[in-house]
Amino acid sequence: MSQQESARRGGAAWALVITSVAGFMAALDNLVVTTALPSIREDLGGALDDLEWTVSAYTLTFAVLLMFGAALGDRFGRRRLFLAGLSVFTLASAAAAMAPGIDSLIAARAVQGVGAAVMMPLTLTLLTAAVPAERRGMAYGIWGAVNGLAVASGPLIGGSLTEHVSWQWIFWLNVPLGVALLPLARFRLAESHGSGAPLDVPGTLLASGGLFGIVYGLVRGPVVGWSGAVVLTSLFAGAALLVGFVLYSSRAANPMLPMRLFRSRAFAGINAASLLMFLGMFGSIFLLSQYMQGVLGYSPTEAGLRMLPWTGMPMLVAPVAGILSDRIGGRPVVAAGLFFQAAGLAYLSWVITADATYGVQLPGLILSGIGMALYFAPASALVMASVRPTEQGIASGANNALREVGGALGIAVMGSIFSAQGGYESAQIFVDGLKPAVAVGAGVVALAGVAALLIPGRGRTGGPVEPLTAAPAATATASVPVPVPQKTAR
Repeated sequence: MSQQESARRGGAAWALVITSVAGFMAALDNLVVTTALPSIREDLGGALDDLEWTVSAYTLTFAVLLMFGAALGDRFGRRRLFLAGLSVFTLASAAAAMAPGIDSLIAARAVQGVGAAVMMPLTLTLLTAAVPAERRGMAYGIWGAVNGLAVASGPLIGGSLTEHVSWQWIFWLNVPLGVALLPLARFRLAESHGSGAPLDVPGTLLASGGLFGIVYGLVRGPVVGWSGAVVLTSLFAGAALLVGFVLYSSRAANPMLPMRLFRSRAFAGINAASLLMFLGMFGSIFLLSQYMQGVLGYSPTEAGLRMLPWTGMPMLVAPVAGILSDRIGGRPVVAAGLFFQAAGLAYLSWVITADATYGVQLPGLILSGIGMALYFAPASALVMASVRPTEQGIASGANNALREVGGALGIAVMGSIFSAQGGYESAQIFVDGLKPAVAVGAGVVALAGVAALLIPGRGRTGGPVEPLTAAPAATATASVPVPVPQKTAR
């Protein structure tokens, strides 16, 4: 092996470690707070609405600023903005750990979301730039496994730290990781840029405002009621702004998210599948983690350990899924994973009772874990291969934004189904609400599988879309499409 080849492989390995750990930190903080809420309330006080916002403030800012974070990285340098986002996230984590009251904790969580929104979409573009095309399947597999584990294991990690140390450590955990990653990212990641087009300020305001309205309405609906004036105004205003964003982006010269990308069946299909998958998975994990603690009587740590067949499976299966997607294409692997996930949730909705044994639940947990693992790695590859290299940053941002909106929608929709059919009064009443909610989650994930089947197969049309008009002179060179290697064109 030549010295140049050895250096290139070393750079790719460092990029994989740095981006995977950063992605883990951002994804973990989605649900890590849920099992710590009783302890936070005991220490800091606050009503139920305040505790809700310790979760929602992060999700809200994370979701609405993801595409803007990706656009900033494309314009000013992906490594530079990655470092800025990581710094903000790390400092905000320390502020959350030291928060003297519930209001300051909510504010710190919102700033955490800002840092994550800048950092998270750039992890995938930096990884893609560092890893040769022939090895991206395995790299995406490991990256996807780590991110999937973070999302699913948030309640376990949060519960374990709260039970055995203190709730503050769910935030202190990020600080040494962030401090260690900053110098590594500075010296081990290569700088890269997108097209160099000017920032799309009107598009950013329309998209951010629209997503803010939708997500705000979704997280407030279960608390204050879906017919409330604030919730309805937020949802309608958000929808109107998003319609305006679509109309504007269809005509703008340099839009933040070119609408022509959605004419690609590959791009449209994988984004629809991602939105639906996170809707069903997020809502199910949110409710099932409470079921194991509130109904079956497990401690937070015991509940998390018993969910390991689901939450830990991505670490074992996702790298294999990435290699498999290189050989047969991403579409069949993603679709199979989604149908496995749907089957696992459907099984759980059938067998869960007020006194269900762990052995009865285990097949559903295993099926769900295999399904989640098969989805994560090839889904990332499909997103990146469906657009031109100069547009991969914004494609990653759009996909992550849709995942976050799907997660917020899943908690809101499945929480509303749970509230309509059950409640917390007794174990049986809880199960009465849980069963239909998880069944709906299974149906939604099955729809995600159908959406994945609409993605063109290997070698068919549906990849990167050519621009409708010639690129401006200032960006013509950067905008020339680069052929995607056959192994990464799904």
